[in-house]
Amino acid sequence: MTLILAHRGYAAEYPENTMLAFKEAEKAGADGLELDVQMTKDGELVVIHDEKVDRTTGGTGLVKDYNYKELRKLDARFKFTKLSEKQQIPALDEVLEWLAGTVLNCNVELKNTIIPYEGMEEKVINMIRDYQLSDRIIISSFNHYSIVHSYMMAPDIEIAPLLSEGLYMPWVYAQSIRAKGFHPHWRAAPDEIIKSSLESGIEVRPYTVNKDAELDRLFRVNCSAVITDDPAKAFQIRGNKKQA
Repeated sequence: MTLILAHRGYAAEYPENTMLAFKEAEKAGADGLELDVQMTKDGELVVIHDEKVDRTTGGTGLVKDYNYKELRKLDARFKFTKLSEKQQIPALDEVLEWLAGTVLNCNVELKNTIIPYEGMEEKVINMIRDYQLSDRIIISSFNHYSIVHSYMMAPDIEIAPLLSEGLYMPWVYAQSIRAKGFHPHWRAAPDEIIKSSLESGIEVRPYTVNKDAELDRLFRVNCSAVITDDPAKAFQIRGNKKQA
């Protein structure tokens, strides 16, 4: 069965990368989450996508220039102004503690392509181990050096390279860096690439799949997982596939 991973939580309906979005994704039928990790000035791991806080909060500036306590004062409600309660940028620790009490899987994306957060991989790995989640987490990044470094430190935790463009025989590349799967942009995941990868024992989890036709295609070809902003819609389309 193709798994449904909620991209930054249930981002279509709730503020992305917040505890609210993660909890609502679970309620909507997601099998897992996708989230992004960066590091504060005082070395805390926080869950936010952009290097700057400007787009998703009322604040301005780089995540790396904030202390954790300062960052927690920001309101991450983003464009969801109708929500009555303020939403905080979560600590990774907070998310993993909650995750440990669920059956969800989680794709942790290291956002260290633009800003090379020193020691981030080790901190993430230690936290995953603290919550005994090694078998339910995949570490991904566009920084492939970083995920190879993660694998060297923790071969028991799965890694997956993110690919924004098409790659020739991506399953061979994945195997070469000891990844059991890869996460391509959905446009870089035509049916033949998915089929060849699966036949080679390499999983394919395209992002960010929000169009009905693309979700339908990926469920039809038995893709390993889809990463989507709308887990409820994906859940419904997947259910319709089973009945067909």
